[in-house]
Amino acid sequence: MWLKTATLALIPALVIQGSRVQKNTIRLPEPSGERKGITGQGRPLSLLILGDSAAAGVGVEHQQDALLGAMIAELKHQYQLHWCLEAQSGNNTAQVIHQTQKLSNQKYDVVVTSVGVNDVTKLMSAQKWIKQQQQFYQLIQDKFQPELIIATGVPPMHLFPALPNPLAWLFGQYAQQMNQKLAQFVAQHDAMQWIEYDIQKYQSMNLEMAKDGFHPSKEIYKIWGKDVADRVLAWF
Repeated sequence: MWLKTATLALIPALVIQGSRVQKNTIRLPEPSGERKGITGQGRPLSLLILGDSAAAGVGVEHQQDALLGAMIAELKHQYQLHWCLEAQSGNNTAQVIHQTQKLSNQKYDVVVTSVGVNDVTKLMSAQKWIKQQQQFYQLIQDKFQPELIIATGVPPMHLFPALPNPLAWLFGQYAQQMNQKLAQFVAQHDAMQWIEYDIQKYQSMNLEMAKDGFHPSKEIYKIWGKDVADRVLAWF
């Protein structure tokens, strides 16, 4: 309730700052590169990435430097990877669900997700958001029968360089509440794991975000991809 009250109180500032951020933030394209293929040697393992701009790799120029490429680089020596990326910049959870519904039913061993930032920018409540997540992950289970689902948390948006306060603070509060709900949901499912998008850790390593101040850089994608790969290697 307090967050809703704070949101209403900050509406004038949010309108002004939101307009400025939209006007001044660099618009980065999705990276080039294949989004489906087979790579590596070893036991077959199928991977599917679903989500928004971070899943799609915005912030780098080629998929080899994005989340997909980082995962492949870490796993290709242990597995023959059958990989697929289905993500689009700007998509919120409802749009990701819609795009996923259009995909063919197919078995994937691992599904990795990244979604939520575009729900935060619409000031969606955590209660409504987690209901959409429940629908999303049930859809994933029904369509792809994965052995493991790895859900990436919503980034701590109060640390995004592109966002001024109080807009950054407010987005950070929404993201925090969403992550609390997501962590609780994941903990209830044995075949799910949660990865925290830890900008403070990246900053402590002197790593910067992409030049738009909103998306991961090559170095951050590499750490994210290794984190996913470590979970996969431990699971299988």
